[in-house]
Amino acid sequence: MATTDRLRPSRYPKRAHYDAETIYPILDEALFCTMSFVWEGRVRSIPQSIVRVGDSVYFHASVGSHFFRSLAQLDEVCITVTLADDIVVAKTAFNHSINYRSVVLYGKPTVIEDQELKYEAFKQLTEKMVPGSWDYLIPMTQKQMDKTMAIGVPITEASAKVRQGPPTFVEAEADHQIWTGLIPIAPQRGAAVTGPDAGDIPLPDHLK
Repeated sequence: MATTDRLRPSRYPKRAHYDAETIYPILDEALFCTMSFVWEGRVRSIPQSIVRVGDSVYFHASVGSHFFRSLAQLDEVCITVTLADDIVVAKTAFNHSINYRSVVLYGKPTVIEDQELKYEAFKQLTEKMVPGSWDYLIPMTQKQMDKTMAIGVPITEASAKVRQGPPTFVEAEADHQIWTGLIPIAPQRGAAVTGPDAGDIPLPDHLK
């Protein structure tokens, strides 16, 4: 995986990682990302669901999406994800921080024409959002496939930045009796809420 100057952070460079063993798990855990690019001289950003399959990340959108149709004409997009784990509470507001895991990657977007790859990307994205659901659902039709665009971006230039652990110890603050620690903020899935069309259909095992 390429490491370039623009991926090297100017602050806390020791927190940076450039290996797939660090980057891929962050991409796999993140449900959403921000895709940024320049189009017609203006910066654009799109919040988007994301899935990794092999050494690429994939996105989906309606074939009628102006932004996504334009992506295939670009040489590059920038994709970022952030997983926030804890608020780090220090003795001073200046030293408050966040425990986080983030990824920045650059790559050329490509419209996926191969039907098998496109189908697999949709399947993996669905399974990521709702694990165990793909085989339970009504099978995706060719008409639905045709109405949906898949965009792939190879993971060739990427870096992760990670901060974990307690507040930084500051010798000059040692005598101040102020509580320090972590406040967990990592998201978690709650219990499924039955929709009005479900009626008396029991909750399937994959949603329990």
